[in-house]
Amino acid sequence: MEQYEPDRLTPPQVAALRRSMRNGRAALTRRSLLRASAGGALAVGGLGALSGCGIPAAGKTQGGTSAQDHSAQEKVVNFSNWTEYIDVDDSGKHHPTLETFRRRTGITVNYTEDINDNNEFFGKIKPQLAAGQDTGRDILVLTDWLAARLIRLGWVQKLDPSNLPHAYTNLSPQFRNPDWDPGRAYSYPWQGISTVIAYNKKALDGIEVKSVSDLLDNPRLKGRVGFLSEMRDSIGMTLLDMGKDPAKFGDDDFDAVTARLQKAVDKGQIRRFTGNDYTSDLTKGDFAACLAWAGDVVQLKADSPDVDFVIPDSGYMTSTDNMCVPNRARHKTNAERLMDFYYEPEQAAALAAYINYVTPVDGVKPYLAKIDKDAADNPLIVPDKATQAKSHAFRSLSAKEETAYEEKFAKLTGA
Repeated sequence: MEQYEPDRLTPPQVAALRRSMRNGRAALTRRSLLRASAGGALAVGGLGALSGCGIPAAGKTQGGTSAQDHSAQEKVVNFSNWTEYIDVDDSGKHHPTLETFRRRTGITVNYTEDINDNNEFFGKIKPQLAAGQDTGRDILVLTDWLAARLIRLGWVQKLDPSNLPHAYTNLSPQFRNPDWDPGRAYSYPWQGISTVIAYNKKALDGIEVKSVSDLLDNPRLKGRVGFLSEMRDSIGMTLLDMGKDPAKFGDDDFDAVTARLQKAVDKGQIRRFTGNDYTSDLTKGDFAACLAWAGDVVQLKADSPDVDFVIPDSGYMTSTDNMCVPNRARHKTNAERLMDFYYEPEQAAALAAYINYVTPVDGVKPYLAKIDKDAADNPLIVPDKATQAKSHAFRSLSAKEETAYEEKFAKLTGA
């Protein structure tokens, strides 16, 4: 069994993590926006304690470690998720979809909102995972880069397709084959979130914005443009604008993007790189246009008639939070039944109507329209096929790449 030797955080990676925790997605509630997605090697901040004691990984680099499944005898699922990331009734005490699942199956879901940050949560569960012990959880919802790491370590279990008929059939094509889990053998998306261009119509005063090039090159927008402090979002959107694929780029492509952004910084085109605090700049008109996260845009549009968005012809970036079954989970079959339940379009619609993230489930629209027609018609919640075709994911990075890229991005943003 191979040893897991965690990578060390470099100063740029530490700066990136602090940036996210201070004003990026990690600083926010789920309802407002997603957690930090600074990926790969940033996750190892919670892994440092493993290096000194030489604790071996609980499994090989492919495939997890199962345990005796007690699903038949114990009608329960222990589900760990992020805060404010599921439907809630008017009392604020009950989750209607979970109660529907219990009535139908007889399985009680012990639902815990104990994930506030990927690194922090991993710190809670790493001792058990590394030692090959039960974490006490049957489903974890992990951001794509952390899910990828656990799959590589062999710390999550391979799913049984026979228990996931709806998930297999209804998973949206745009989420089917991430490079870190081709064919979704170990994970299924809980929700997705997209990066688009948002703008303030009043502040634009007739200026047309349709692309990242418009943000970077139109002199009439000088000093009124915002980019995001999350590397994957700003770099990914600019790669697309330059005709590059974020799933296949190399070092030269990354350097070309940073050079282009540096030029915009030097000439004062970009006002600043922000976390979620761009929402205030956008609504006030200090930003005429900026890169923005779809979860925010949905809320901002509802509150401000001046705010709108555009999806560039070149495409947009999408990341995911993913349901996984950790090693030694006692109720794997029950967990898979719950995962599959949320891939029934009616249940997915109930979830989407409340949280307003990108649903990963095909066939949701007619069910969602019965609950909230505006949400059903919103491509930031239910992407149509044309919108799906424009979605791109940032490729997995090696620890070496993560170090180099974060260092360059930190220099660019002044972090």
